[in-house]
Amino acid sequence: WLIAARPQTLPAAGAPVIVGTGLAVHDGVFAPLPALAALLGAALIQVGTNFANDYYDAQTGADEDATGFTRVTQSGLIPERRVKTAMIATFGAAILLGTTLVYVGGVPILVIGLASVAAGILYTGGPYPFGYYGLGDLFVFVFFGLVAVTGTYYVQAAAAMASVGPFPTWVPSGTVTVEAVIASLPMAALSTNILVVNNVRDMESDRRAGKRTLAVLIGYAWSRVEYCALLALAYAVPVWFALQPEFGPTALLPLLSVPFGVFVARTVLTDRSEAALNPALERTGQLVAVHALLFSIGLVV
Repeated sequence: WLIAARPQTLPAAGAPVIVGTGLAVHDGVFAPLPALAALLGAALIQVGTNFANDYYDAQTGADEDATGFTRVTQSGLIPERRVKTAMIATFGAAILLGTTLVYVGGVPILVIGLASVAAGILYTGGPYPFGYYGLGDLFVFVFFGLVAVTGTYYVQAAAAMASVGPFPTWVPSGTVTVEAVIASLPMAALSTNILVVNNVRDMESDRRAGKRTLAVLIGYAWSRVEYCALLALAYAVPVWFALQPEFGPTALLPLLSVPFGVFVARTVLTDRSEAALNPALERTGQLVAVHALLFSIGLVV
């Protein structure tokens, strides 16, 4: 079950919440209980998505020639029906936990939560699994970056502002800021890079299985360009924040992780082997966590 949950992917779930909370502290709208609920909800949706990917990839046969980490359904470690049950239970727990956030955030959080669960299932399931048609990178960029960071900030701002009552039907003024949207971009970029490394590693097996990820569609060279461009975006945003008077130079703290980012990028740029890309995948996840922690501290200070 630990293999199926893929704990190495959890930084992509927790990091956006850390950044959104750091910005909320800076802006004086920090709300601990909504922040904690957002963190737990994000983790549950991530694990549920991992169960769904494992289950649906086995259903479609996409895992029969797969490289990388063990798939528990395809390998027979856990029966299909139990993986499916775990997927449903995990998403159900996320929805149940999300009801506390819906009371605070109203219709916007209800839409975000249900859309996140649906996206987690439809990534590899349903009649048109968009992860198989080159849309996975866009899905990660939107949901693990833009939605996750701004959603985390939104529920805290909605809870902290006396002018916002329970269950708002629309986004109240001041609960989603330009700064929150811009702060989401590094998490969107680095989380997408986790998928880029995964898809570069699996490119040949995905191609044989008819799984047309973006890496399969654009090839090795452009996938590496994508990785470097997203990495550059992740480090350009702190510079923008540092130039804003209300934040200042402490927003540059994420730049301390540049050497680590360059180290991982060098592997992605020069090696296609599973032996090299499996560690690069985990290190990209670590980079997400380190960048998020440094960025959040910089915003708070």
